[in-house]
Amino acid sequence: MIRSTFARIRLPPSIRRYSKPAIMSLKAISAKDAASLDKDLMEVGGWSLDQLMELAGLSVAEAVWRVHPPSAGKKVLVVCGPGNNGGDGLVATRHLAQFGYTPSLYYPKQGKKELYERLKTQLHNLSVPFVDDFEAALKTADFLVDAIFGFSFGGPLRDPFDKIVSQIESANVPVLSVDAPSSWDIQTGPPKEGPGAKFMPHALISLSAPKPCVAFYHGRHFIGGRFLTKNITDKYGLDLPKYQGVDQVLEIGVDAEGRL
Repeated sequence: MIRSTFARIRLPPSIRRYSKPAIMSLKAISAKDAASLDKDLMEVGGWSLDQLMELAGLSVAEAVWRVHPPSAGKKVLVVCGPGNNGGDGLVATRHLAQFGYTPSLYYPKQGKKELYERLKTQLHNLSVPFVDDFEAALKTADFLVDAIFGFSFGGPLRDPFDKIVSQIESANVPVLSVDAPSSWDIQTGPPKEGPGAKFMPHALISLSAPKPCVAFYHGRHFIGGRFLTKNITDKYGLDLPKYQGVDQVLEIGVDAEGRL
């Protein structure tokens, strides 16, 4: 097992890691099985999409707290896509506001589900700004959450997300990506050229289980989504992470073979 390069850097107290990464091995799950797992959780496990999204978004917000506490800068820019990954970002934004950050949201192509409308209303009630000028917002952000695309992304990037990823890629702002770095193929990792080819976020949080693209990732890695049960993990041949106490996330390392 090798730890991320960030583990070898001595960080100042304000941004020092919350705890050491766990030394453990977690199996990655394909996009097809990830979709099937979510379906099983709802149809067999009794979960609703709202519940799963709420816990996923809470995990994202907690991971932000671990890598970038408010003392390191409260201006967090969250970029959301039109699907469920974007929904996780909407939930995370609400929790970040309640954690003491001053988040803003860039949501250029908004999802049409009634659930997303309710999540937006919650953010409006907290006076979270929805920004129109992404380039200007990026220049003043202390931290960025990439909640554009998750395990269902099939590429290539289309307008406006190709431009957005290029701007994130070239910006000097630490990034946490949700489930997968946006623009990356879930199986084969970053694109060979174009937007995202050099995108390597500071941190990554895998929801439910890691995806195969994590084999190409170098940085701080978290597992989140504390709702898996033994019957689900047994069905998909996964490992049940040993979360500590009330924690919703667990930081783990990545080895050279892509197993976590």
